[in-house]
Amino acid sequence: MKLLREREGAVERWVMNNPAQRNALDDEVVEALHAACAEASRDASLRFIVLTGSGGSFCAGGNLGGFGSLIGQPLAAGETDPLIAMNMRFGDLLQALCALPQVLVATVDGPAMAGGFGLVCCADFVIASRGASFATPEVTLGIAPAQIAPVVWKRLGDRAARQLLLRAQRFDAVQAQAMGLVDEVADDLAAVTQSFIQSLSVAAPQAVAVTKRLLRELDQHATKDLRLDAAQAFAASLRGSEAPEGLAAFARKRAASWAR
Repeated sequence: MKLLREREGAVERWVMNNPAQRNALDDEVVEALHAACAEASRDASLRFIVLTGSGGSFCAGGNLGGFGSLIGQPLAAGETDPLIAMNMRFGDLLQALCALPQVLVATVDGPAMAGGFGLVCCADFVIASRGASFATPEVTLGIAPAQIAPVVWKRLGDRAARQLLLRAQRFDAVQAQAMGLVDEVADDLAAVTQSFIQSLSVAAPQAVAVTKRLLRELDQHATKDLRLDAAQAFAASLRGSEAPEGLAAFARKRAASWAR
């Protein structure tokens, strides 16, 4: 099972559980998280959700294996691109996480990359171990970080989003805290998470849910829903010439043609 759910009182832990792939986001994990969000949205007794990963990783991002054969391949005339629906589904997940009425806490140990970075940006609060690392390397692979761009922008603002999404540099937990992504850096991740949740317990659950809804509605008034545009951009980038070159360069540990 690639998503473990552990309930204790009013707290549920969602553990991405595919350590061999550094908890990469394949269809099974995405659908399991969708189901978890749907159930949580109907559960008035649930107050806190902790999203984390197993095996010393948070999430390495999307698993391209499911559509690897489509990379670099042009569409046939009149063909509907299946990549659009697949990528839209991930965008829907980001929206569902942001819409949760409960407090969502991401606890990050090890890498949170690409789509995994997007998951972090959906959380209300982020706690990271000193071994956590963060990056959005998509552009170095010739891929647009399409679905995560809006949540990164919303979480960190325009300037930081440009720095992260266009420079694709890796940074640690202390740097992430300085830029406002991480709220607490912990030596003991479990203990600090428990203490953090305890400090949040003073907030009434229905008041929290209403406040989160109002904040989300404010955001929706201020910004356009970009899920379809993002999915189309993602699909176009995968079918273009840059993604095959970028992914081949990464696999062979060499510089891509545009970086030489």
